[in-house]
Order: sequence, then structure tokens, then C-alpha cells
Amino acid sequence: MSAADARWADAIAAAALLAIDPAGLGGAVLRARPGPARDLWLDDLRGMLDRPLRRLPLSIDDDRLLGGLDLVATLKVGRAVARAGVLAEADGGVLVAAMAERMEAGAAARIAAVLDRGRLESVHEGLNFSTATSFALVALDEGAEPDERAGAILSERLAFHLDLDGLRIAEREPIDPDFLAVVTAARAGLNLVAPPGEAAIEALVTAAAAFGIVSLRAPILALRAARAAAALRGGEAVEEDDLILAARLVLAPRALILPEMDAPDQPNPDERPPESSQPEETPQTLADRVLDAVQAAAPDDLLAQIAANVARQQSRGRAGSDKKGGARGRPAGVRPGKLGRGLRLDIPATLRAAASWQALRRREQPQARAAVLVRAEDFRLQRRIEKSEATTIFVVDASGSAALNRLAECKGAVELLLAQAYVRRTRAALIAFRKTSAETLLPPTRSLTRAKRALADLPGGGGTPLASALDAALRLALSERAQGRTPSVVLLTDGRANVTRAGIGAREEAQAQALESARGFKAHAIGVAFIDSSPRPQPEARALSEAMGARYVPLPFPQAKAMADVVKTLAS
Repeated sequence: MSAADARWADAIAAAALLAIDPAGLGGAVLRARPGPARDLWLDDLRGMLDRPLRRLPLSIDDDRLLGGLDLVATLKVGRAVARAGVLAEADGGVLVAAMAERMEAGAAARIAAVLDRGRLESVHEGLNFSTATSFALVALDEGAEPDERAGAILSERLAFHLDLDGLRIAEREPIDPDFLAVVTAARAGLNLVAPPGEAAIEALVTAAAAFGIVSLRAPILALRAARAAAALRGGEAVEEDDLILAARLVLAPRALILPEMDAPDQPNPDERPPESSQPEETPQTLADRVLDAVQAAAPDDLLAQIAANVARQQSRGRAGSDKKGGARGRPAGVRPGKLGRGLRLDIPATLRAAASWQALRRREQPQARAAVLVRAEDFRLQRRIEKSEATTIFVVDASGSAALNRLAECKGAVELLLAQAYVRRTRAALIAFRKTSAETLLPPTRSLTRAKRALADLPGGGGTPLASALDAALRLALSERAQGRTPSVVLLTDGRANVTRAGIGAREEAQAQALESARGFKAHAIGVAFIDSSPRPQPEARALSEAMGARYVPLPFPQAKAMADVVKTLAS
């Protein structure tokens, strides 16, 4: 069986198990770009379920997600009338969430709470309602970049993590029509399958621990998958093959580390075994066999994926922070408040807030002719979140004999950063310091052409006026923040100042002034990466880094690619 055939077989098996126990398995994360392979898998799941899949829009608001006030019915009857939301309407079915990697954390948390409880409880717009609902969620992960993934709050609760990228529908074997009837019968017979015994539980928990899976949800979901596999087989108890299939589908994609394998005992060369003795083979336990199955199904590039996961965890905030309360950006709900300049009134939300009070207000104002009596406390304003631009300020030590190399590599890093400026909404600036002062060679820009012109000829040599450079960088960072951008600073130096702010050569005074200037970055909570370019880490650099609250990166031989990577992982 080819690798593509194996991936398709696992994908079809996951769809079958999910169709047998949708609510118990939670759902699946389906990493795939829009295309025939993804559509075919969803069609397979739809056919096995024999019911439609309900779409969950990315920009859905709480009123439509959780349910809320039915404005038309409320105004018609004069009392509050509730309307069911998408989560309640999906009871017994499957929700398909498009672009799950971009889902807001708040919406993901609310969906996760309903998945955990099997019940929707909400206090919303003056209504307090509770209803039982159970469904499965298919999170479509369409991230174009490796660090764009569906959030852990949902993916942890979904049994299967499938990757269909690179698969072609021509590589998939057609599904036998009789298989759909088998899945339907298995769904009806799931409750007849006995719960797994202690040995099965121990085997799955042992395998999860060996691969660094710390969440107990994973082995619990694997146990549910094993029961579904037994039902699909037509059995009444979970057997070893069911456990192995469940472990391969649920645990293997979650693996974070490679298990430590016991080394075989080495024979003693001075000790000659008896001629009649035969090597003893230790029989494998059920846990060992399940562990071997997970290891066989783990991705070949597991180590590379682990490194990528660590990098993703360190790369938060590179595209700028969120600005809340603006007039532009993506919708983020509503809030009560007073109208003012630049604020938008959400008319439907305002009417819903006023609807519950109509009967009381009619009694207070019997002569009022307005169809709806609205007061200032009913006003609901639109909340929007806009992604701010990020500005990276390079502060480069252009003094001394190594200046030309440092400046050349910094120039390369700026160009690498600006090459994707329009995609990442990133600006770059460059401050170089030498002799007696610091100079802004490149003001904040997204123009690669302008940067190349400004960086064509960079002078080097002379003293190290570090305090002046830090003062200039702090002023520029605060100026960028005042304009609504998210500044961060990359400082490339060995940290040894020898020129004061007044341009006088005095090492001790210059170092004290540099420490004083460094504390300003920590006080204003500006993200800093301190790249120590000295051949050996220096105590002066460490002290400056701590005073700035910076991320310290020793880089004796600065390289443009390494510097660009530091910028990408620098928290804003």
C-alpha cells in the first residue's frame, strides 16, 4: 500500500467512526485547502451520516451562535421571545466550521463549553435559557502557513486530526456501497459494545504518555474510537485490532515526542553462555503492541514537526497587536454605551435591548405613538477589532572593526523582513550609531525599494554612543505606538558603551547612561530582542538586556536569516 493509499484509508476510517459516534468523538480537524479531496471527504461523511452538514460561518455573532431575542416575534406579542442559535439547531448533527484557524478565541471557547457539557446555557439579551444539544464539529483548517493552525481549545476536543493536503481523488479507492449500510448498522449497535477493560485503558494511556500527550482527553477519545471500531466490526467487545486502529487515528497525530526505547542488553564478552541455552524472547504486552502501532503511524518528519510546534508557540504577535474599540476592523460583538464621534450604533442590537421593556414603557407612556420606545440605556454600539501594523526598529552598532559585517547582515535582514511587508503588515526602520551620535538611516517604511536606496552606503567605525542610540530608538518606538502601530526593537551590539550622550569618551559614565536609557523600554512595555554580537557573551550585554526586559540572543556571527527569524519570533 502506497503512502497516499494509507492516508486515504485512515481518512475514510476516521469518517466512518465519526459517523458511528459523532457526539462522543467530538469531531475532526481537517487540514486541507479548498479542493476536490476535501469536498470528497465531506461528501463521504455526509453519506455515512445520511443527513446534511450544517455550515458555521467564520464571522458568526453570539446572537446567531448561542441564540437570543427574536426581535420580530417579541415586538409582535409584546413579550420576550427567544430564538434558537446555530448550536441548538445542530443537535444530533455535524457542524462544519470554515477557516477554523482564524476563529476568534471567544467563539471557540463557547463552542468548546457546549461540546464538553452537551448542553447550551446562556444568559443573553435579558434571556436565560438552557437546552440540551450534542453535535460533532469538523474544523476546516485552511492555513497557508505552517504556524496557522486551528486553536488548541477546539482541536484538543476533536478526536481526529486529518491532513489531506497533497492527496488526489484519483488515488482513492471507491467506497463499497454496502459499506454505508454497515456504518448505519454499527451506529445502531454502538450501545451494545461493552466498555473497554482495564488492560485496554492502560495500553492507551501508556501510549499517550510515551508520545508526550499530556491531556487525558486524547486517551478518552481513543477509547470512544475503539468502541466505534468494535461496532463497525460487528463485535460486542473491544479487541486488540480496535485499540490499534483507535490509537493510530487519535494518538499518532498528537505525538509530541518520540518514545524512549529500551536498549537491548549487551552480552558480557568474558562470560560464555552454555551451548544448550537459547535466547529468551520476552512476550509483548498489549500496551507494547499499541505503542508500536502508534509509532508506525506517527509522521516520518515528527522531529521537524515538533520543532515547528515550538517555533509557533514562540511566534505570537509578530503581525501587530489587536486594537479594540475602533471604527474599522472585524466585528467583535456589541456593547452598551453612549453615541460619540467615530462610534457606530448597532440598530438590531439596540432594538433587541429595548424590546423586552415595551410593555412596561407603554404603561408609563400610554400616549406615545412610536412603534418602539427606545431610551439611551438601550443603545448598543458596535465593537470592532483592527489588526495594527507592526514596526520593527533595528538599532545597529556601527562602531569598531566589525561594523561593516554587522551593517551588511542587518541590511539583509531588513530586506528579508520588507519582502513580505505587505502580507504581514510590517514596517521596518534602521538606526545606526557610531562616533558621537546615533542616526536614523531608514525611517519606518514598507517600501523595499526605498530601503535598498537608504541602505546602499552605510558608514562604519568610531566610538559607541549606546545611550544616544537607545534614546533615539525609544522616541521612535513611542512615536509609532502613538500612531496606532505596534513597535518592537532589535538591538545588535556587544553592549559596551564608551561615548556619553554629550559625545565625550568616558566608558563608565557612558555605560551608566546606557543602563538608564535601557530601563525606559521595560517601563513602556516595548518588546526588545537584544542580539549580542560579541565573540563571547559579555556581562555588560546581559545587564543591559535585563534592564530592557529584552529577549537575549547571543549571535557571535550575525546572519541576515538568523536576524529575520529573531524578528519573527519577537513578541510584540
